[in-house]
Parts: sequence; C-alpha cells; structure tokens
Amino acid sequence: MGTDFDGTDFDLVVVGGGSGGLAGAFRAARHGARVALLEPGDLGGTCVNVGCVPKKAMWLAADLAHRLAIAKQLGFDLPDGPPALDWPAFIAFRQRYIGNIHQSYLRRLDEAGIALMPVRGRLAGPGTVACDNGVSLRAGQVLLATGGHAWRPDIPGAGLGIDSNGFFGLTAAPARVAVVGGGYIAVELGAVLQALGSRVELFVRGERLLNGFDGEIAAQLGEDLRQQGLRLNFGHAVLGLGGSPGAVTVRGGDGRESDAFDCVVFATGRRPNTAGIGLEEAGVALDARGHVVVDAFQRTSVDGIHAVGDVTGRIELTPVAIAAARRLMDRLFGGQAEARLDYDDVPTVVFSHPPVGVVGLTEEQARERHGDTVTVHRSGFRPMLNALADVPQRSLFKLVCVGEEQRVVGIHLLGDAADEMLQGFAVALKRGITLADLHATVAIHPTSAEEVVLM
Repeated sequence: MGTDFDGTDFDLVVVGGGSGGLAGAFRAARHGARVALLEPGDLGGTCVNVGCVPKKAMWLAADLAHRLAIAKQLGFDLPDGPPALDWPAFIAFRQRYIGNIHQSYLRRLDEAGIALMPVRGRLAGPGTVACDNGVSLRAGQVLLATGGHAWRPDIPGAGLGIDSNGFFGLTAAPARVAVVGGGYIAVELGAVLQALGSRVELFVRGERLLNGFDGEIAAQLGEDLRQQGLRLNFGHAVLGLGGSPGAVTVRGGDGRESDAFDCVVFATGRRPNTAGIGLEEAGVALDARGHVVVDAFQRTSVDGIHAVGDVTGRIELTPVAIAAARRLMDRLFGGQAEARLDYDDVPTVVFSHPPVGVVGLTEEQARERHGDTVTVHRSGFRPMLNALADVPQRSLFKLVCVGEEQRVVGIHLLGDAADEMLQGFAVALKRGITLADLHATVAIHPTSAEEVVLM
C-alpha cells in the first residue's frame, strides 16, 4: 500500500465504472486499498444502462403480454385483441429501477471511501493515469474496465437504422421492424418487439440463429419464433439501407430492396472501447479486433496494468467481468497469489421467447473433443401451460455426455423458465455429475425441470 497520500496517489486506479470496474473497486477497497474510479457517464456501464437490466425489464413486459394472451384463451375475461403496453408508463418504471441502482452505487462508493471521478482516463506513462480535467493520478496498479459498444456495419444508409442503444430509446412499438443479425441480441430484441405489437423480420447473414450455440436448440428456437409471427430471412447479407426515416428499405446481396420498415435495428455485434485511452503508447498489446490481450490472471503485456470484461473479449457477460475483477483484486491486494477466474463451463442465458440456457459443450464441440464417446439425450415437449392453451411453442432440452460413465459436459435448455432452472444444474455440471447422478435424483412433478433428470 502507498504512503503519504496527497489526493492523487492511489493503490489502484480503475478506468471505467461498469460492472467489472465497480466490482474491482469495491473488492480492492475491502482489502484496504486506496482506490480511484474514473467514469464520465452513468455508473453500471452497458449492463445497467443499455444492456441486461433494461433488456430484462422489456423481456418481462413481453412475457406478460404472452401470458395475458394465453390467459384469455384459457377463459380469463380480458378485452378482445392483443394487450397493449403503455410504453412511456413502463419506461418510467424501468428507469426508476435503474436510477435506484445508480443511487445504490453512489452510496456504496462513499461508504467504501472510493474516490469517484466523473472524468475520462488515459494511460500516461508507468503508473500514471491522466484525466481529461488535467489531473494526473499515480497508482501502483491500473485496471482497465472500459467495456464495449454496439457496432453497426459500414454500409450505405447505416444511419437510417438504430442499434441496441437506440432500442432503449423507443417510446412505442414500431409497426414494422427489421432486425439485422442472428445472434443473441437480434433474437432478444426481435422477440420483445414482436410480443409488444411490432411485426418483425430478422435478416440473418448465415443459415442459422445463434452461432456457437447448439444447432438443434437454435433450430427449435427459430421454429418457436416463427410460431410467434417473426419472419426469418436466412442467407441474407444486408448491403445497405434506403428510403427515409420511418420508411426504411433493406437492400440484400441480390440487389433487391425490401418493402419499407418503420424501424431497422442493427444487432450486428459489439466492439471494445479501447480507442483514445493510451493503450498503444503504453505498449498494451491488442488483438486483431482491438481487444486488450490478457493472460489467465487478467494481466496485460505491461506490468501493473490489468483488464477485465468486454474490453478483453473473453466471454462478454456481466457476471464474468465481476468474477474476474474480484479474483484479480484478491490476488493483488488480498494475499491470494493464485486467485483467478476459471473460464470453463460458464453458464449463460439468451432472453429470447422462450429463453435459452446453456452451460458446457455443445454436441458439436463435444464430438470434436471426445469423438465416439459422446452420447446425447433429448427431450422435446410442450410445457403444461402451452399444452393447456394448445399453443404450438415447444421446449427442447439436451444433455451431452462423454465416456462410459456418461459424465455430463453440456446442458442445453430451450423453454419457459430455462433461465431460472439452469443455475443449479450449472453447479452440478461444474462438480462433474454423471447421467446416473441425475437419474438418482427424484424429479419434481409436474415441472419442465424434471425433464433434465428423466432424460
């Protein structure tokens, strides 16, 4: 720890006040470190402000719309026609919730004695971070946690579309929406808009949804989305947008233009926030896509400079950034020399309708690693609520096992409540369970979760 503190001398300077930066600052302060946190924008970064938190709020609204429609089919006395959401009213609730998170962060920072500076920081020599207000900070350790940003392709007319940030600025469901992309952001936003009153088309460059996820799960999700009314256009590279605001056309690789859409949403990926913070000058190595290169202990190529979260490109999930930052601070300031995050078997959920929950290897990945020792178990079914109302949406659960003992190396859940049921099964997979362990567990009936232990 440093001595003779003069207001600019810290043990740790954190550049970025998102989930990873905040987690690192809080953990370091708990260990007794003097910490400065630099964040010019709203605390919480992408997740709290234009990511998982407001997205989950909109997902919950869409889920309620689905359930209201089913309730009417099952005999509840509800008005005719699809339920309409008062967007401005709901957004007020959503933003109040986010505002409470901001206030909680401010209170905790004050209680922890962390110096919050609403400025941008830039590496300016060994152990020095220059702030854009002219102040230079000295620190034995620097944590880069600047996150990432939504990216849109450099194509003609791209300015006629919005990205995921723009989605959270909508105050009503546009009548016709084109979503460009086939990844998790595309299916999440597309399904929300469809449920809340839009007619949605997805324009997907490849031939499937959710690259990197299990192929069968992705195919069933596509069918479920079609049943909800979404139109999926595969093999459709978007080369440009035309028309005018509010009447935007999509031009494909064949040169043809679509009918006009009220709104086009780009869900074409994210890029790291590494520009303009002095990385190149400091000698911090970057990969081909601009991510900060880190080792297993979150160390960059420069001593004393570390990075966590989306800026590193290593599993871009909020809980991953938080866990990596906490373990890093345990190592730097808590005397735990070997503390680091295990990046294997990290569970994740896509908040589509229905949600997808995944932990471990896909069937394809398992066969590449383990060959003929792989066995796969499946259960396709309609959840009880859907069956009661004769809704065609189906769930698909898969277990991927290896070896004679059938050790479970992958769990893939598509269906209602998959987001909530995955966590416990993820713990079990991490502990090395086998198919026999699942079979030895008494099922909870009637639930969807019982299918996992009955496969």
